[in-house]
Amino acid sequence: MLDHIDPVFQQAVFSFEEDFDHRPWVKIMETHWVDSIYASMIYVVVIFGLQWFMRDRAKLDLRRPLVLWSLGLAIFSNLCAFRLWQELFLYKNLYGWKSTMCEADIGYSGVNGFWSLLFVLSKLPELGDTLFIVLRKQKLIFLHWYHHITVMVFSWYSYPLLVAPGRYFILVNCSVHAIMYTYYALRASRLVRIPRFINVSITLIQMSQMIVGVVVNTLAYYYRSHGDFCSTTDRNLHVALLMYSSYFFLFAHYFYQAYFVRAPAKPSPKPALEKESNGVAYSNGVHANGAKHSNGVHANGVNTFKID
Repeated sequence: MLDHIDPVFQQAVFSFEEDFDHRPWVKIMETHWVDSIYASMIYVVVIFGLQWFMRDRAKLDLRRPLVLWSLGLAIFSNLCAFRLWQELFLYKNLYGWKSTMCEADIGYSGVNGFWSLLFVLSKLPELGDTLFIVLRKQKLIFLHWYHHITVMVFSWYSYPLLVAPGRYFILVNCSVHAIMYTYYALRASRLVRIPRFINVSITLIQMSQMIVGVVVNTLAYYYRSHGDFCSTTDRNLHVALLMYSSYFFLFAHYFYQAYFVRAPAKPSPKPALEKESNGVAYSNGVHANGAKHSNGVHANGVNTFKID
């Protein structure tokens, strides 16, 4: 139940949001953010080990688990995005856009702080996405696992630094995931037929996320370089800009390959094999052992049927 309406923002607030204290979590993440690197190493070993293990095995269906997995992440992402968008506009109206980018207290306490922490922690279980790709023997591209690893490590690394521009990183990522995982859940459920333009639109939205990241971090760098306060570090800004730029180029390359490059023509199917009375297959007049036929006579002089 809702406990009260915040008198300043006229926003419904739950007690677990209002009472959230980020300070203990900052101390925890200061010590344990490096665990995200260890988790990434284990993740890489597991996914490529499983890929090797599955190479000669039949793919698993996993459609129902995939629906539930995607639906769970879709619900979380939609709730996260909804609450953070509310907070963004409320604080913007009260303090202005610059404060939403540079004031850490706005992003780490209350409603925004609670959902931001859940977002950061959620990057670890989200690695499970890749298990579905590997076990269903779908194509695992570099962009997929690179994106998972770098987002998790950067989120865990940035949290204890009280990086104010991170609220935009979290907000936009939750918003994109809300759309993306809802799409995944619907596609896996096969309840509706999803038009191709939806696929294209989601990729474009993912690319726009990178543009927002570059713009916000560039503005934060501009404020700091002109002597204004902005709660971040130069190193974090440099890493963020490098990371967002790499995402943009990788997504742009994926977009081009997926929607503009024609797939190579499939080879024509091989002619059906016919069998001799002794059960040996022939094709186009060539015996299984490589000997040719001519007018129904095998190369070794044994009569057989003619293959046209």
